[in-house]
Parts: sequence; C-alpha cells; structure tokens
Amino acid sequence: MSNEKKKKGTGKWFQGLQAEFHKISWPDKDTLTRETVTVTVVAVVLGIIIATLDMILQYGINFLV
Repeated sequence: MSNEKKKKGTGKWFQGLQAEFHKISWPDKDTLTRETVTVTVVAVVLGIIIATLDMILQYGINFLV
C-alpha cells in the first residue's frame, strides 16, 4: 500500500471519528454530579459490607482454629 493510500485511509478514519464524536450526548453538570455522588456512595457502602463480612469470616475461622 502506498503512502498516498495510507494518508487517505487515515483521513477517512479521522472524519469518521469526528462524525461519531459529534453524535455523543454529553450529560449536563447536575446529572454528572448526581451520578458521581451515587457511584461514590455505592462504592463506600459495598466496601463497608465487604469489610464487615471479612471480619466476621475471619473471627469465625479463628474461632474454629
């Protein structure tokens, strides 16, 4: 493949990329903030649940041993 064909292929690829980029619907600031807070809260709650289960299981195994 010649360099000229590669350049044309790359140009088409960037044009396609730009066309797809314009189709993206970006969230507004309020939605982004709400979703970020939700993800953070869920992550913290799941971390607490996992830590609690870990301590309970560790206590049970130490009790048996």
